[in-house]
Amino acid sequence: MSDCIFELSDVAYAYQKHLALDGLSLQIRRGDRVALLGANGSGKSTLLRLLDALYFPGKGELKAFGEVLSEDALADDGTNFAFRRRVGLVFQNPDVQIFNPTVFDELAFGPLQLAWPRDRILRGVDEILTRFAISHLKDRAPHRLSTGEKKRVALASVLILDPEVLLLDEPTASLDPESQGEVIRFLIESRNTGRTIVTATHDLDIIEDIADFVFVLDNGRLAAAGTPSAILADQELLRQTRLAHAHWHIHADGEAHRHPHAHRHGHDHHLTPRRSYRPVKR
Repeated sequence: MSDCIFELSDVAYAYQKHLALDGLSLQIRRGDRVALLGANGSGKSTLLRLLDALYFPGKGELKAFGEVLSEDALADDGTNFAFRRRVGLVFQNPDVQIFNPTVFDELAFGPLQLAWPRDRILRGVDEILTRFAISHLKDRAPHRLSTGEKKRVALASVLILDPEVLLLDEPTASLDPESQGEVIRFLIESRNTGRTIVTATHDLDIIEDIADFVFVLDNGRLAAAGTPSAILADQELLRQTRLAHAHWHIHADGEAHRHPHAHRHGHDHHLTPRRSYRPVKR
């Protein structure tokens, strides 16, 4: 079995005349936790959508599980079904992903499409509700939930299917600190589980916790690749890719000077408390 889950060779993708990815070549190995790091507009979300076969390269070649991932290949129902079963994407905005009348229905939707037996669906929904501490939301309408609650439901709706590959687009964006901690705790606990996790983010504070390897994107190109510690130590790279910003300081002589600054706070996400709720059987 190949150790490579995704392999991109000179991949390009354009929205009409705007080139979002330009000559991108990289590999993602089985079981890795990978961060796609880049400023807004760097191509992170576009790359995730290619990996999830929502988009297809306009140029170059993308392989998944050793096979070329193309529109023609996924036109075959069996191939498409098998791929969708193995790869799951959680969007940055949960409102584009959640559409069922209740949280229970949202979590049961995927298993229903896979024709799971009723008992297995009920058991799976109860287990995922408990795992994400959202049992109390089971009968709530998703559109009435907070952003943090919606993101947990969206993540749970993908993980109930136990995909081999999990793609996450800015999973901590717009979340309060407690909800951020819950997401980061999940990613920390996912180490050595065998699942391949690819997380798009521009948050330097979290990449050492959530990733073992980092690809830095800039204007649709691969700017750098390496371990989180190596990437974070390269201040010039962070400045050039708009991940570190400049701070102005007034010195004692009254003169203003600008210094590059990588905005990291050193959060300790390991200490975030996790609440638990008793599952309610339907």
